[in-house]
Formats: sequence, structure tokens, C-alpha cells
Amino acid sequence: MAKTWTWVLGVVLTIVGIWGYLTDGGLILGIFAVDGTHNLVHLVSGIVGILAALGGEKYSKTYLQVFGVIYALVFILGLFGSGRVLNMFVTNMADNILHLVIAAVALYGGFGKGKGMGSMGGGMPMPPAPPAV
Repeated sequence: MAKTWTWVLGVVLTIVGIWGYLTDGGLILGIFAVDGTHNLVHLVSGIVGILAALGGEKYSKTYLQVFGVIYALVFILGLFGSGRVLNMFVTNMADNILHLVIAAVALYGGFGKGKGMGSMGGGMPMPPAPPAV
């Protein structure tokens, strides 16, 4: 299932990276702050995700693990960066929240057990079938 999550993140981030370059005011959906460097980060993250998904489940899990840690750090740095992460690219609170959600999903996908990934929680196991009579 890590491969599916990697595909989704890779494609979405690639689209967002391209979309960011097309915005005039530096906002995607009128909410998320972006600039050239932020867009480049999205593009690179997305393309690497697509390549990892093409590589299979092992590469996908590694991508999600690394990607999850990086985006968790970006979230933390965004909270304390006064609108910039490491003085490299702009962020706002909407970006910070989205970075946290992406980090959580990626970390779950990369470090989770795998079987529960399909439903994002695992749920209750199915009871055994009754014996045939």
C-alpha cells in the first residue's frame, strides 16, 4: 500500500509544484503561500515520489519515511520561521497545517504495518466464518 500512497503524493506534489508557478499572487487556492523555491521543492518531492513508486514497494516505503521526516521538520521550522522556512521559502499557517498532515500520512505509510494502510486505521478483524453444516 506504500506504493499507492507514494504515487498519490508524487503526482499531487508535482501538480502543485507546476500550479504554484502559474499563480500570480503567490497563493494556491487563495490559501497556501508559495514562491519559486517552494514550488521547486514540491516539484522535486513529487518527481522523486513518482520515481520511488515506479521502483516498487521497498523504494516507496523508504520515500515515505524520508519524506515524512522532512515534512515534519518543515512543519516545525514553519511554526518558528516567521513566514519563512530556513529563510529559503515562504509559508503560512495553512502551509504549516498541510505540512503536518502530509508528514503524518507519509510517516504512517512508511513506518506502519502495511496491512492497515488500505483503510488508514486497520479496524476490527473479521470474525471467522461459521462452520459448514
